[in-house]
Amino acid sequence: MASLVFLVALLLSCSSMSSAARHLEEAVPKKEYPPHPIVPELPKPELPPHPAVPELPKPEPPHTLVPEVPHPMVPDVPKHELPPHPLVPEVPHPMVPETPKEPEVSHPMVPEVPKHELPPHPAMPELLKPELPHPVVPETPKEPEVPHPVVPEVPKHELPPHPVMPELPEPELPHPAVPEVPKEPEVPHPVVPEVPKEHELPHPIVPEVPKEPEVPHPVVPEVTKEPKAPHPVMPEVPKEHELPHPAMHRTSYIRIVPII
Repeated sequence: MASLVFLVALLLSCSSMSSAARHLEEAVPKKEYPPHPIVPELPKPELPPHPAVPELPKPEPPHTLVPEVPHPMVPDVPKHELPPHPLVPEVPHPMVPETPKEPEVSHPMVPEVPKHELPPHPAMPELLKPELPHPVVPETPKEPEVPHPVVPEVPKHELPPHPVMPELPEPELPHPAVPEVPKEPEVPHPVVPEVPKEHELPHPIVPEVPKEPEVPHPVVPEVTKEPKAPHPVMPEVPKEHELPHPAMHRTSYIRIVPII
């Protein structure tokens, strides 16, 4: 109850505040601002033209002569031949005896277990829903309407007229005299003396490398084959006496369901 009364009071206060603010906005007149003054345009000052700068000549670097150097002669080195690989004799693979297959064992017969039928579930009775009476909400009394206050009109203040700005005369600037840049004297190119050629050296005489004597190939003796050994006779393993498999007896349990 207290919360409902508080919510209704909040709604009424918000609506009254919004209507009062609306009436205040309508009653107060809007201020009219005076027009902006006209500012005269100032003339742009003219700058003197840039003086012309003469181009300077680029100095050329002197070229130097590089003497040619002869390449030395490299003697050929003889290749070494490797001896051939020796032949390896083939080794015979041993024979593996076949293993006898085990006899198939028949599976034992398992007896079927009878299924136990469970009793049906008991029916649950339907519960009746209790009917609750709806609470009666009392009507809240309406608050009396408060009259809006009358706001007096504010008199407008008249501003004095803006003063007229007099026109300023344009000052005339004299053009400065640009002195002439003296030309640099031309520098003569230096005379490069000729480099004397080096005396040509005679080519060195390379002595011949003596050849290595040829080594005879080694004779590989033939490998004698080993005599084949006879295969060993495997004795038969006696079979164990087959025992009868015991029948699997499953114990049956009866499930007792409590009746509610």
